[in-house]
Amino acid sequence: MKKAAALIIATLFVITVNVQSGPPLIGADMIVFNAKITTQNLAQPEASALAVKRGRIYAVGQDAEILSLKDNNTRLIDAAGRRLIPGLNDVHLHVLNESNYNYNIRWDGVPTLKLALEMLAEQAQRTPEGQWVKVIGGWSPYQFRENRHPTVEELNKAVPNRPLIVQYAYNRAFLNKPAMKAMGLGTPKFPMVPGTVLEKDKKGQYTGVIVGYAFIFLALENMVPQPSPEEQVNSMAYVINDLNRFGITSVNDGGSIKGYPASHAPLQALIRNNRLNIRFPFIDLQSAGADGSSMVEADIKAITKIAPISPGENIHPTMVHGHEYEGAGELLRVALHDYENFDEPAVVINADTMRHYIEEDVNQLVKRRIPFRMHISYNENISPFLDALEKINRQTPLDGLRWSIEHAETISPENIERVKKLGGGIALDDKMALHGDAFVKTYGAGKALQTPLLRSLVNSGIPLAMTTDGFRASSYNPWIGIGWTVSGKSVSGSEILAKNNRLTRAEALRLYTLGAAWFEHNEHEKGRIAPGNLADFALLSADYFTVPEDEIKNISAVLTVVDGSVVFGTGKYSSMAPQLPDILPAWSPVKYFGGYYHTR
Repeated sequence: MKKAAALIIATLFVITVNVQSGPPLIGADMIVFNAKITTQNLAQPEASALAVKRGRIYAVGQDAEILSLKDNNTRLIDAAGRRLIPGLNDVHLHVLNESNYNYNIRWDGVPTLKLALEMLAEQAQRTPEGQWVKVIGGWSPYQFRENRHPTVEELNKAVPNRPLIVQYAYNRAFLNKPAMKAMGLGTPKFPMVPGTVLEKDKKGQYTGVIVGYAFIFLALENMVPQPSPEEQVNSMAYVINDLNRFGITSVNDGGSIKGYPASHAPLQALIRNNRLNIRFPFIDLQSAGADGSSMVEADIKAITKIAPISPGENIHPTMVHGHEYEGAGELLRVALHDYENFDEPAVVINADTMRHYIEEDVNQLVKRRIPFRMHISYNENISPFLDALEKINRQTPLDGLRWSIEHAETISPENIERVKKLGGGIALDDKMALHGDAFVKTYGAGKALQTPLLRSLVNSGIPLAMTTDGFRASSYNPWIGIGWTVSGKSVSGSEILAKNNRLTRAEALRLYTLGAAWFEHNEHEKGRIAPGNLADFALLSADYFTVPEDEIKNISAVLTVVDGSVVFGTGKYSSMAPQLPDILPAWSPVKYFGGYYHTR
């Protein structure tokens, strides 16, 4: 018996040794070859192929070398000589607010007002009774060949028999006659939020034009028909697909109207069905409590009592950084909101008010090690904000806690240095690309040419990202902003950025990749095509580094990969992408027009 046992053990030992000494089981999950790869890895700046295993890049090099890593199960993707870049990361946009995305006509990228009005008229024919025709942000009058807003007369003619609202950023809205009646314009039913102006004609009659700031438009949004839970989930799937279309593989939601966890229900439904095709860190914005608690106190309550979650914690069951809490913001208190309406003079907050509330609110966050981000557009408000932060840092050290100023369009060189000394970052946005012509009218061309101080910001070495702030204040297409930083031109074709204040193409790309990763503590995992980095990348429709500057804004992805899986494909790559569910509702404008212009 002992001899038999010894023989079995010896036999197993020989088999094990032979297996271990044989050729290793390599087998990449995916190999992309025949590409022009921009790695953003200084040790290996260019390559033609990459290999993916378990959601990460594990080899980068030339075709022959990387193709040797394949086996019978490897998905091979021929890039056909196209440019491949790290996936774009938009660290400030408002995806969760778009649970009604499928209800809206998108004017993003539409070249003429004539065509935009025709879209309204066509949609009005299919919109059922009881529903509205809506255009909610993402466009600019300066993108139209006509270079103007629609008139109320044009809107009433295009949509005479359904309520219509057309919203321009968070600056103004246009209502047709049925919408004016439905909302009770000029009656106590209408929510006259402070700062709202209702335009009247020469006869003293309301025209349907509403001028104001963000909160009036958010109030109006709650007065129109709302999507069902099923439609909200469906909308979220189409929103994310449209982000993937531009090569976006990761976002950081900049705060939603409802707050965590309520606003995350559609996202959680996608996660349960393994359909979340984007990494989704988020910051949380809560409404002040009815009991008198502040927005910051409401956020602390949400993450400690209502749905406990720690800063930096990922609650996605399978995807790294898939659904991750990144802190509080972008607004810490309504009284400190300075908006960013370039049609109007800057909203300047009382300096003592800013200092008082920031000390009160940020102290609570710092003690709990909760990162924070604060919307401040104008330098006049940045200065007292930093006064308060410097005082806090002396008493309760930030000690490496990551924080940032969002937007910061007119920040001064002095305040850039103050932010840097405090260890903060700046998340710029590209609203000047869409609305810079309005800025010129309000502040003059000279100031616009140096707004923001792009060259100074990049040269300072401060943590820096470029964002869209989509889907309402601006378009969600990041290539519009990338094109503006390189060419200096707005969507109208006007030069609004001085030559000495522009970026190289490489610098601009870094702001949407490596720069963005800092704001999520992910700079060692995102933003590079390098071994160990997450397998998030995009194959582009045109070579970003060689197309004329004016054509950068037209770039999109032909293939987008997130976590080592194809999430978007077009043309010869379309069969690789997961199929979207049938769109809901059946009359959705997105079904007929797509999201961004010409992408249906």
